[in-house]
Amino acid sequence: MSVVALLLIGLGAIAHTTWNLAAKRFSGAGLRFVWLSSVVAAVVVAPFALTAFAGNRAAVPVVLIAGFVSGLIHIGYFVLLQRGYRVGDVSLVYPMARGTGPLLTMIVSVLFLAERPGPVSLAGGAVIIAGVAVIGFAGSRGVSLDPRAVVLGLMTGVTIAAYTLWDSYAVTRLGISPMIQSWLSSLTEVLVLAPVLLRPRQPIGTIIRSQFAGSQLIGALIVGIGSPLAYISIMYAMRHAPTALVAPGREVSVVLVSIAGWLIFAEPNPRPRLIGSAIVLAGIVALAVG
Repeated sequence: MSVVALLLIGLGAIAHTTWNLAAKRFSGAGLRFVWLSSVVAAVVVAPFALTAFAGNRAAVPVVLIAGFVSGLIHIGYFVLLQRGYRVGDVSLVYPMARGTGPLLTMIVSVLFLAERPGPVSLAGGAVIIAGVAVIGFAGSRGVSLDPRAVVLGLMTGVTIAAYTLWDSYAVTRLGISPMIQSWLSSLTEVLVLAPVLLRPRQPIGTIIRSQFAGSQLIGALIVGIGSPLAYISIMYAMRHAPTALVAPGREVSVVLVSIAGWLIFAEPNPRPRLIGSAIVLAGIVALAVG
């Protein structure tokens, strides 16, 4: 894997960790917080996306369809993840989802996209997934697992694999700029979720003022900026390395979130978390060598 790809994956992992910690802080804010974060993302990415249209190679209808499909998949991802957090522990649902996604992505990429990563790189991806599993089960906190949390975590992983493969196809095969793909995806989220916010028949201005107050404003800004930054970095990385390698490599964010959960939120079971982190680190090294 090239140095550029590794740097992009690292940037994406740090940004992904940052916005997920903010999202955890406001996990009870509901779908409106998701929508407002999407508004921030659409506004922040818009200037870069509009500039990128000048060098876009794909036809406009193709670009619009690709962004729309990505947005729908991302909505499913956020909804499933949110429901999983309601019925299960975040340190179980999140790693399970993030581990399932790369595994499915790697399988589909090898079987259907004719990607042929080397054996060392494939082993590295498998080791990363194993480390994610160790971290996830370390977060069960000794309580009985709700099967709904497991199912929702796995379903969330399916959506992760779906948008990873779809967006990879869009930026590598269709030649769509990652900036454009990310912006249209966020814009789709804004437009599709807007009717949900209008159900109480409150003016949008009132909703925004009530939600964009105090710390929620900071949280929405962190999520709205960090989320596209993380994913745009990964989509550019897909232009420098196979999807089957980028997808598991980005899961280093699980290590960072796990360590942050221990140091910042005083979550239990630090020893297995650190062991899982070491396993993931070994997998990242294997990816770089392969």
